[in-house]
Amino acid sequence: MSQIRAFRAVMNSSSLLEAAQKLGRTQPAVSSAIRSLEENLGLKLFERRGRQLVPVPEAYYLLEEASEILDRLSAVTGTMKGLAAGQRGHLNIAAMPGPSAFLFPRFISRVLGDNPDILVSLSSRTSPQIRELAATQGIDFGFADLLVVDERVPTFRQDVISADCFCAMPSGHPLAESAEVSFRDLDNVPLGSLQSSHFMHKATVEALRQVGAEPNMVLDSQYFLPMMQFIKAGRCLSVVDPLTVVTEQEMNVTGGEVVFKPIKQGFRYRYGIFSPLYRPLSSLARKIKDGWQDEVMDMLVGIGAHPDIEMDRSDQPNGVADE
Repeated sequence: MSQIRAFRAVMNSSSLLEAAQKLGRTQPAVSSAIRSLEENLGLKLFERRGRQLVPVPEAYYLLEEASEILDRLSAVTGTMKGLAAGQRGHLNIAAMPGPSAFLFPRFISRVLGDNPDILVSLSSRTSPQIRELAATQGIDFGFADLLVVDERVPTFRQDVISADCFCAMPSGHPLAESAEVSFRDLDNVPLGSLQSSHFMHKATVEALRQVGAEPNMVLDSQYFLPMMQFIKAGRCLSVVDPLTVVTEQEMNVTGGEVVFKPIKQGFRYRYGIFSPLYRPLSSLARKIKDGWQDEVMDMLVGIGAHPDIEMDRSDQPNGVADE
């Protein structure tokens, strides 16, 4: 390729010296490159007239081809540098309902800005669907609840973030004056939770029963955000995951009429960042995935949820004791 570059520089210069200066090489080095190119092609490209090189007609044809090759190579090189720097590429990501409505797209849009060289495919999926997409190597990464799964051979990586849950209640509720809420405080109190098949619903009921409190579930929802309006209206309280707290505080859809109190027992919620095990992440995907993990940790620290990052469990059976 250096011979082609030397050839184009000579064709576009008034002298060998000028061509050498453009390339940052010596004049003898450029002359040697031209001779080597002619030997490789079996064709004289220039007539030597003293110190001048006069192109033969075939040289002009080669110039067109060489320019196309070099321009294309330059474009490809620029693209690859952009990919390596995470400034180009295609990002295929998914998040569960809740974070996918606000926090996740806000982060993605802020990091990517108005970069026209990055194509984003962003979808909202259930946690089992996100695990399946990661297992089939169908997404770059996804963010979801950490669930119990049965596979004995790992097919995806999962980075786990755990943090304290909170009790959501109307601002005028008697418990709103408390610094913390215990499950004993929720004895027979009308509660909303996720759907009965969800581990959060089951874990909440179990935690109530362990302290002798009677569960009184009056509402269930696919995710917590729609529940805020019912809590605001005084229909129920709810034990919610910490990112719901972040979302409500930042979106303020209830106008501050729902407040959140820490759970005295340190009731924990666990999230997973899932990525394919057998398909390496691109530089772009790795940059966004790592950035999202940092973003989640910062948000959870900000509300006093005491987050922890657990080890990647891709080298273990994927079953985790959430239920």
